[in-house]
Amino acid sequence: MQIDQNPLFRKVIAPWYDSEAACFTVAFLMLIVILFAVTGLFVASENEKYHSYLWVPLLLLALSTFVLVSTAVRLIKRYLIRLSG
Repeated sequence: MQIDQNPLFRKVIAPWYDSEAACFTVAFLMLIVILFAVTGLFVASENEKYHSYLWVPLLLLALSTFVLVSTAVRLIKRYLIRLSG
């Protein structure tokens, strides 16, 4: 007897870190980090001593924006799949 390779009851189980709650939490935290990085940009650009350290808030802003965009794309894909099926 052969085992059915594609049974109807099989669903993809998403890990906890890919749940909607985790994605929304990551998005919220990245918004806070983006605000922190923008504040760091203003402080570093105003003070002449910190001009050489301007790359730190820029890097923080770029990385947190990347994480926020990738999380948003993941959530949008999930909602589009849910709407289509």
